[in-house]
Amino acid sequence: MQNLEDSLFEKDDSAHVNADKMSRPSLTYWSDAWRRFKGNKVAMVSAVVLILIIGMAIVQPMVSKYTYDQQDWFAINQGPSAEHWFGTDELGRDIFVRCWEGARVSLMIAFIVAVLNGTIGILYGGIAGYFGGVADNLMMRFCELIASIPQMLWVVLLILIMKPGVFPIILAIAATGWIGMARLFRGQVFSLKESEFVMASRTMGAGSLHIILKHLLPNAMSPIIISMANVIPSAIFSEAFLSYIGLGVPLPTASWGVLASDGANKLLSYPYQLLFPSLLICITMLCFNLMGDGLRDALDPRMRQ
Repeated sequence: MQNLEDSLFEKDDSAHVNADKMSRPSLTYWSDAWRRFKGNKVAMVSAVVLILIIGMAIVQPMVSKYTYDQQDWFAINQGPSAEHWFGTDELGRDIFVRCWEGARVSLMIAFIVAVLNGTIGILYGGIAGYFGGVADNLMMRFCELIASIPQMLWVVLLILIMKPGVFPIILAIAATGWIGMARLFRGQVFSLKESEFVMASRTMGAGSLHIILKHLLPNAMSPIIISMANVIPSAIFSEAFLSYIGLGVPLPTASWGVLASDGANKLLSYPYQLLFPSLLICITMLCFNLMGDGLRDALDPRMRQ
């Protein structure tokens, strides 16, 4: 082997100074997830669209000169115009205002259902997964019993027992919607409950509820957030379906399902009355699904590059 002369090399006196420096700043788990989420252009555009829809639902009914139930007998079934952007219905009510008032109702139902599903599912699944044994078998068999009947059938039966309204719809959808969250969190608890940090907390005398909420829940937060993001479009569709078949919010309250139901009856004569609420439903559900996919990619450590 040929010997290399010392003149071929250059001494770097700063090597020992820069040896311990990091090539890039350290990132926490959530900072790195936010960085990856921002890099997903489809998810970011979906999030921006959802923010605009939520903002319009909050602000527009308050600043409009029309109200969602204001009737104008001289403006019945008028098409879209500068005065009425989405046209008017058979009672002369402004569809643009009613669409955003309906967004308030539909999104409120969806978000409350997502929170209830998450809360009930986390507590139920956490208890079943943490204690295991007979308690887990009994609790999971109960879940399977409920899941054996289609969820929409449960919802319709509960709505028929209660009077149709906003909160009966929320209770009916949330009554069975937590099953998936419970199964998801139970599986996460099973994989985490024998970890060293859980055993250390148990050794120090921490109670079961404390361990579930303070140790197991934070470590299973990423799949829970993804699941809750996917629950929202499902709840929007359920509310729209119930309103479409006449079991939704009572008149004159507006929701996207009520507007779609009213517009479907006049599809051949006045198609715009169905077009605009249906378009808002489709855009919102699509954006939530795309954002949910982006959250899944961002929160999954295996997707890290």
